[in-house]
Amino acid sequence: MSPVILFTIVLLYFGLLLGVAWHTSRQGNNAGFFIGNRNSHWMLVAFGMIGTSLSGVTFISVPGAVGRDGFYYFQIILGQFFGYLVIAYVLLPLYYRLQLVSIYHYLDVRLGRRSYQAGASFFILSRTLGATARLYLVVRILQDVILSDLGLPFWFTTLLILLMIVLYTYRGGVKTLIWTDTLQTSCMLGGLVICVAYILGQLDLGPLVALDQLQSNGLARVFNTDLDSRFFFGKQILAGLFIAIAMTGMDQEMMQKTISVTTVRDAQKNILLLSVTMLGVVLLFLYLGGLLSLFASTVGLAATGDKLFPAVVFTYLPPMVQILFVIALISALFPSADGAITALTSSFCIDILGISRNAALDEAGKTRIRHQVHLGFALLFLVLIMGFKWADNPSMIGLILKLAGFTYGPLLGLFSFGILTQRQVRDRWVPWLALAGPLICWGLDQYQSALLGSYQIGLEMLLLNGALVFALLWVFSKPGPKPPDTLA
Repeated sequence: MSPVILFTIVLLYFGLLLGVAWHTSRQGNNAGFFIGNRNSHWMLVAFGMIGTSLSGVTFISVPGAVGRDGFYYFQIILGQFFGYLVIAYVLLPLYYRLQLVSIYHYLDVRLGRRSYQAGASFFILSRTLGATARLYLVVRILQDVILSDLGLPFWFTTLLILLMIVLYTYRGGVKTLIWTDTLQTSCMLGGLVICVAYILGQLDLGPLVALDQLQSNGLARVFNTDLDSRFFFGKQILAGLFIAIAMTGMDQEMMQKTISVTTVRDAQKNILLLSVTMLGVVLLFLYLGGLLSLFASTVGLAATGDKLFPAVVFTYLPPMVQILFVIALISALFPSADGAITALTSSFCIDILGISRNAALDEAGKTRIRHQVHLGFALLFLVLIMGFKWADNPSMIGLILKLAGFTYGPLLGLFSFGILTQRQVRDRWVPWLALAGPLICWGLDQYQSALLGSYQIGLEMLLLNGALVFALLWVFSKPGPKPPDTLA
């Protein structure tokens, strides 16, 4: 299909998002930007969070990895299901009891100002790296299949997409994202279902017959029982549990939308619905990945990994499916980037700059600072995406999960220490203790073959990192009661 037609579809889709943003951000204010005025509907939030949780990396990398890893990724999703229960019944009641706008303010109340700023800083680092890695993958595909043929360089494509995202999140923030995420999740899931149905038709197989073929070819294996393997089911399920707790329950982007719901009970329903839906959606992505591998072997296509899905669509499928693929792809792209820029803006303004604590700032002053920070993060995204292009990792899902193990570990340690103990930390030391955990884990990762032999550390690095930070906080703390307003 003509790149001009595909690019026109991208622009029309963006126009639709801009229209939704204009409608939802009228008479917008800082409370609407940061927390949606706490009147979001829980079902809309839950449905939109599917798109945010999955992102373009899930859309491309998860199906692409099936040929190599089978359905092992589903082990992580099973663990995440149990992690969502912890979020619903442990973290959300705490966040609502304290009426938090930034969830990292809990660390201020419980541990101290330096702990609070350390937690927010690790979130900013984690979400910036993770979001730009996700965005890079989708921008690269759009560049390869559409914009390179129009003579546009990669940096210009990235700048153009970031400009689109800034335009429709600049005023509305969370209040806008609740609606745009719902629209984009619908488009992404619709594209997923249509692609599955069409490839089944190309293979001339029924759904159950195709599943039998996947199993006979070793593509549908779910549980790995090799204790030394980084895919061992015990490691993966445990890692999934803590990935959900850290990357959803302790992540301002995900919680910013969840706590925009009016009551804690509705927020819990949001998380529970998300937990169940994710099981089915990811299983469908893995099933698609198996079908893509079968199709590639049938037609002799050599593409693998992140390149497999786009190669099948743009080489063998008709123009209408290509259009649906592009719509689904950009629907997966925008939720992972627009929410990140909005949450990073919120966290930096509230947690680092402290604009909500600055009595000298009026509403207009806060808005001006928010706009400047919003644009600043967009520029930072541009720089980091160019860095990922230079590195060109073949599987972004693996890279993102590995980065999360290093950067979300301190958040897991800080929150766990605050919730599970009654000890008081030496606040001025906390940033250094939080930094020590990832550094130790990085050294262990570099020399694990010499230290551990055949045992491979996988996603349990997040748990190890959090445990190290927890232990260091314990050593450099003293007994003392929790502040009364953090007690259950």
